[in-house]
Amino acid sequence: MVLRPPQIRDFADWAKLRRESADFLKPWEPTWSRDHLTIRSFRNRVVWADRSIRQGEAVPLLLSLRDTGALVGGITLSNIRRQPAETATIGYWVGQHHAGQGYMTEALDAVRQYAFQTLGLSRLEAGCLPENTASRRLLERAGFHFVGTAPGYLQIAGRWRDHMLYADLRADRTDPGRSIEDA
Repeated sequence: MVLRPPQIRDFADWAKLRRESADFLKPWEPTWSRDHLTIRSFRNRVVWADRSIRQGEAVPLLLSLRDTGALVGGITLSNIRRQPAETATIGYWVGQHHAGQGYMTEALDAVRQYAFQTLGLSRLEAGCLPENTASRRLLERAGFHFVGTAPGYLQIAGRWRDHMLYADLRADRTDPGRSIEDA
């Protein structure tokens, strides 16, 4: 796979994948705005992605197949927080016809390596709805550990919903008594 920031030229493929996967995605996402699938809305996403990457606040990426270039989903490292936290949040989505094929496992692993090795973050966080067993299994397979439940964490499909929270620590952080000087 190829992971890269969105570009305007991605609009048609992105909109088609989101439209075709709407019934599959909407139960797990914030309510889509009326203009969610418009070029104007997508252009705003591209501008936000570029600015967020430059400012070190987020890394929004699209996932496409290396051999065909077909778009399969997206993954975003967001809420990047520096000292003393050195942490970020991961969010992701995959098109319905690409689900269960290992693409998000590969993308999650690549983003984790980038976050820990290139950005120097020490902790990654992710959340999902309790009934989203596919997402829970993905996070657990990827080495994330359940850390608790957050009541009313996010508005999903128009309602405030509890989320199960997961975290992964960089290998040198697995000993909570270890200080920066020990690394």
